Amino acid sequence: MAPTNDCSAVGTYREEAVLTRRQVEGMIADGKTIIILDGKVLKVDSWLKYHPGGDKSIMHVVGRDATDEVNALHSYDARQRMAAYQIGRIEGRWQNFLPPVQGGMFRAYSDQVQQLDRSHVLFESDRDTASESASLPDSPVFDPADRSSNLRSRVPNSDWLHQSSSVSSMSSTESLEALEPKSGPRPSLMDARTQREIDLDLDKYPSLDSVTQDDIVRRYRQLGQIIHAQNLYQCDYKDYLIELVRYALLFAMCLLCLRFGWYATSGLFLGLFWHQLVFTAHDAGHMGITHDFVYDTVIGVIVADFLGGLSLGWWKRSHNVHHIVTNSPEHDPDIEHVPFFAISHRFFESLRSTFYDRVMIYDCVAKFAIRYQHVLYYPMLTLGRFNLYVLSWEFLLRGRGPRKGPARWHRWFEVVGNIFFWVWFGYGILYRTIPDARSRFIFVMVSHMVTGPLHVQITLSHFAMSTADLGVHESFPQRMLRTTMDVDCPEWLDFIHGGLQFQAIHHLFPRIPRHNLRKTQKLVQSFCNDVGIPYALYGFVEGNKHVVGRLADVANQAAILAQCQKTVAGNGI
Repeated sequence: MAPTNDCSAVGTYREEAVLTRRQVEGMIADGKTIIILDGKVLKVDSWLKYHPGGDKSIMHVVGRDATDEVNALHSYDARQRMAAYQIGRIEGRWQNFLPPVQGGMFRAYSDQVQQLDRSHVLFESDRDTASESASLPDSPVFDPADRSSNLRSRVPNSDWLHQSSSVSSMSSTESLEALEPKSGPRPSLMDARTQREIDLDLDKYPSLDSVTQDDIVRRYRQLGQIIHAQNLYQCDYKDYLIELVRYALLFAMCLLCLRFGWYATSGLFLGLFWHQLVFTAHDAGHMGITHDFVYDTVIGVIVADFLGGLSLGWWKRSHNVHHIVTNSPEHDPDIEHVPFFAISHRFFESLRSTFYDRVMIYDCVAKFAIRYQHVLYYPMLTLGRFNLYVLSWEFLLRGRGPRKGPARWHRWFEVVGNIFFWVWFGYGILYRTIPDARSRFIFVMVSHMVTGPLHVQITLSHFAMSTADLGVHESFPQRMLRTTMDVDCPEWLDFIHGGLQFQAIHHLFPRIPRHNLRKTQKLVQSFCNDVGIPYALYGFVEGNKHVVGRLADVANQAAILAQCQKTVAGNGI
């Protein structure tokens, strides 16, 4: 039924109302999920369960101007649909909050405070639900949600009224000096190192003041317009025709070697086949092939699940968070590998992962493994694919993907795809084709260990880069370039790297087809020169040296910490 004129008027009134930072803070304190997009205030609570990329990525932009993050990761059509969640707008430059999931604290907007701010309109929950006919359905594009699931108990905390607003955006850049009294004890060894890493980045990268960061954002958006004008978002499907021929040849060689009983060689070709498939799954997961949500999802699931036995949905849920909070020890799942690897001393503190929702315990196993992680790095990565099977099935069996909305069919499509994989690979090849246990073991180990270089490529772009948190005032493009490196290689080797050698460029513009990333490189280098952000570019060997060096450095810190703890215990302190 068409809405009444009164409802339209209410909707327009709501959308055009100017909300203050203090009012937005109060909404977040009440449990609402508020983000800022192109000067609009969006309340997206009801979209969390529908978001194809998972709810975690949204939680990391609550209270922030997420314009650049949203534009980078979403198509134009998706961004247009987000307007349905608008409840107001802001005026002027937005000052980011630290999101609740990252530890941000927010003050409730009490009646006393509201009386001091009569000139503004505050949309509280009673106003939102005053007229059901004037309210947007929970998912305006797809399915209605259960409204009862969105009700939150509201427990006002009077103490919040006396906290300064800066508490809401506290970050590590306001670290030791802000948190400790001048006459207090000296910071611990680990805290001092954390502060030193922050200071190094502050010296190396542009200032975090608003003028500098706004200029970086302005030039970054201009760069995006240039990239669009040069049609670098357009996919040349001849490139994927070549990819299909390569995939077919590798799989045909696998089957041919199986026929002759050359099981190790057959496993080699199957591993190379899987290695190449990941690149196309990555493209499809970012909607970088057809730029159509359904088509790219189908392509991605066929490649990742049916042919590779891995969950595209699990990858998207994890990878989207990685693109938002790159190299954050507490938040980025792509660097959370305790007890086997730690690329920062901060993992010694048994951090809590906001993605996995568990404490990454720095126990005796971790203390031993991390002291030798630079030696174990390459051997461990040859076994990485087995871990991906576990993570994929955990995601599917626990139903962590959306169950309603545009991605409601993904889970079952993926379950079918993974069953299909284990039928053709587990039953058809391992059980029916290979005759004995020894040959099966050789085939499995060779095929999976051959994919080890892929995991090296994935970790190479981030493991040697900064893990320091410079706070909420750092712009999206600066953080991406500060935490990501590119790998220099000749053009004829691009098919081996599959676009992963251009991760810094990819993090700035994730939806550019990988075959266009090399063409984009000069534009990004020019942008970096203009804004004064160092562009990290290393050769493959040099990049690996930096990664192993970082792992060795953290391993040395672990050994020093263990010795200190042993000495303290021995002295009875």
